[in-house]
Amino acid sequence: MAGPKPLRIVLAKVGLDGHDRGIKVVARGLRDSGFHVIYAGLWQSPEAVVRAVADEDADWLGLSLLSGAHMTLVPRVIDLLRQANLADVGVLVGGIIPEEDAAKLIDMGVARVFGPGTPIAEIAQFLSERG
Repeated sequence: MAGPKPLRIVLAKVGLDGHDRGIKVVARGLRDSGFHVIYAGLWQSPEAVVRAVADEDADWLGLSLLSGAHMTLVPRVIDLLRQANLADVGVLVGGIIPEEDAAKLIDMGVARVFGPGTPIAEIAQFLSERG
């Protein structure tokens, strides 16, 4: 008998940020933890990310931002998810996000903000608990 379906997570780099080592480590770690991970790649537009979430029937979207554009790009992605009737998809943000901005992002609908050096086990536990 097959067990429960693994959670499907789209991970993406939005905007012009070209630093992808961290998101690749997270992708591999979550995959190794039993999640179905789809890495959308670098330099994605908010529209392309939302399209990937819809196409992949994702449960979660993880955005990685190191460029400082998080207060512009993340709200746009959240708005597009709502417009596409995908508001039930959980959104995670990772990267260098100031604490005051992290609180604002959470108020906008982001489930959690993970900073650099967060153990993969912590991310996996959060996702498993939130399903």
